[in-house]
Amino acid sequence: MSGAVVDLIIQIIAGIIGGHAAGAVSKGYTFGAIGNTIMGAIGGVVGGLVLQAALPTLAGSADNVDIQVLVGQVIGGGIGGFLLTVIAGVMKWLVVPPKST
Repeated sequence: MSGAVVDLIIQIIAGIIGGHAAGAVSKGYTFGAIGNTIMGAIGGVVGGLVLQAALPTLAGSADNVDIQVLVGQVIGGGIGGFLLTVIAGVMKWLVVPPKST
């Protein structure tokens, strides 16, 4: 597999984990399991790509595996997934406030 595909897979998985962590931390802003997975995956890719653009050394290559690149992709994807899930949850809460019982 090419380095770009491996980077993308790592970012998606880290983003999903970040999205579920955001849902667990902020119960009022969660989208449920499937929603957190989707938001986390999208945020993971976006966060990973933004971090790659900011730090070009995080762009992986197909012929070698560098632990620093892997850690950078996991951190970028996880933070991106977490942030997008929380931001989208807050936006959802602002548009449709939860019903008080």
